[in-house]
Amino acid sequence: MGMAALFCLYAALFIAHTSFVIGDKRYYSLFDDAMVSMRYSENLAQGHGLVWNAGGERVEGYTNFFWVLYMSLIHLLPIAKPKISLLIQISGALFLLANLIFVKLIGDQIYGDKPFYSLSAVLLTALYLPLNNWGLQGMEVGLLALIVSWSVWLTLKGLKGQAFSTLPYVLLGMGILVRPDMVVIYLIVWICLILWNPVHRKKNLIYGLSIIAILLLGQTAFRLWYYHDALPNTYYLKMTGYPLLLRMARGGLVTWQFISRMNVALFLLPFALLFFRRDKIIIMLLAAFLGQMAYSIYVGGDAWEYWGGSNRYVSIVMPLFFILFCASLAEAETWLTNRGNRTRPVNIVWIRSLGALIILISLIKFNLIYSPNPTLQEWLLRRPALAVSDNRKMVEEALLLKEITDPQATVAVVWAGAIPYFSERPAVDMLGKNDRAIARLAAKMPAGADKFTAFYPGHMKWDYNHSISQLKPDVIGQLYGVTDAEIEPFIQQDYRKTVMDGLVLHLRKDSQHIQWDLANERAQEWQNKNALDTDRGENPTCTKN
Repeated sequence: MGMAALFCLYAALFIAHTSFVIGDKRYYSLFDDAMVSMRYSENLAQGHGLVWNAGGERVEGYTNFFWVLYMSLIHLLPIAKPKISLLIQISGALFLLANLIFVKLIGDQIYGDKPFYSLSAVLLTALYLPLNNWGLQGMEVGLLALIVSWSVWLTLKGLKGQAFSTLPYVLLGMGILVRPDMVVIYLIVWICLILWNPVHRKKNLIYGLSIIAILLLGQTAFRLWYYHDALPNTYYLKMTGYPLLLRMARGGLVTWQFISRMNVALFLLPFALLFFRRDKIIIMLLAAFLGQMAYSIYVGGDAWEYWGGSNRYVSIVMPLFFILFCASLAEAETWLTNRGNRTRPVNIVWIRSLGALIILISLIKFNLIYSPNPTLQEWLLRRPALAVSDNRKMVEEALLLKEITDPQATVAVVWAGAIPYFSERPAVDMLGKNDRAIARLAAKMPAGADKFTAFYPGHMKWDYNHSISQLKPDVIGQLYGVTDAEIEPFIQQDYRKTVMDGLVLHLRKDSQHIQWDLANERAQEWQNKNALDTDRGENPTCTKN
């Protein structure tokens, strides 16, 4: 109960620190990828279908089908838009809290005679910044972590009693519908059950194969019918147009950075268990953890690896890593205790104190995901979490666009979540998550050695001839990956650069959907403010792109 209360307090404070006040309203906004899903879910709840733009082209710009459906149910509730994200965050906290229960249950199965270590695994999980960040900022990570831990616990129970149950397959099947790459964990659990449950090997073979086949074929059939694509648009965006080996080189690099930041010795400690015991439980947990790490390498890591810590793919199995980590300490305690004899008994208090010290050091070290000071400040909630400051800027821009345009105005964006969601305007996705044409382009290849390290999934493709010259957005809200000289040919004749409220916008000169009087007034107000600040000897506020 104490650990649960600690986590609930931390989660409540974390969520509170992600909110911000604009005008007289408090806003809650999720990580921008989650806000893309919110855009789809809102349109579905309003009867427009699973689309990014109401009435627009059907493009599957999400990879979390069940999560979008869940978000759409939240949008059916009579809640003001600034507060809807809060419910998603609260549900994320509940999923993470439930996950702690199964971490404790799995730990008890491995070292039930040493509850100190199972509680330690719960502590490491409860206060792990990357898992909390993704789970509490609206990503499906919290739900997937719960599904992984729950299904692993059920699998271990079944193996122990040589019983058969379809529940692990059903849970992991739901996970695949939440996010398709959960197929990695599904296959690992399925193989373990086939190998280690000989009494029900045939049932596991048939049921496991049947359930995953039905799910994958069913989802593919729906995708072909509704979107006319065999795979999500995000697959074409992230996994095509860039050489496989270069993508994996970058995946290997960020994986090494993750391991080295957490300390190589601490990372390898769970693998020492294989010298003490090679039972099915340990092997299965290691296989699940390593399987996800291998998948992360294969896809080239995540786009936010600069932040440090485990990415979204690895975070969902970090609870299993923490269980194994504490299991290695429990085994070390047993080994040291058994070395004692009647003449020289081992002091168990000193051994347990050493274990507690290692866990405390590890708790800090596992959360030092980049340079120490900002990491600890973020972990201790003394500075905003990843992208929270940017979330505020995106909402401010969305509200400004909503003010100076009518509902038919189209806005070109790089951040494809919060701005379209809060502005309630049709949007053009510069980076192609919601644009089929961009997603199928070849990626922009960095020069020299950077091509091995500078792969950023979902952020390597753009075409301003397509997004600006052909689609002709009324407002260009953001630009990406270009210099002024490169963008000039696309905007010099048709767009007017304007700065208002510190935001650089490009307004289409012949647009009938811009409130020109209001836009000019806001731009003049900003210019006057900067002139007044300059007269006072103050630095004008920097513009934000």
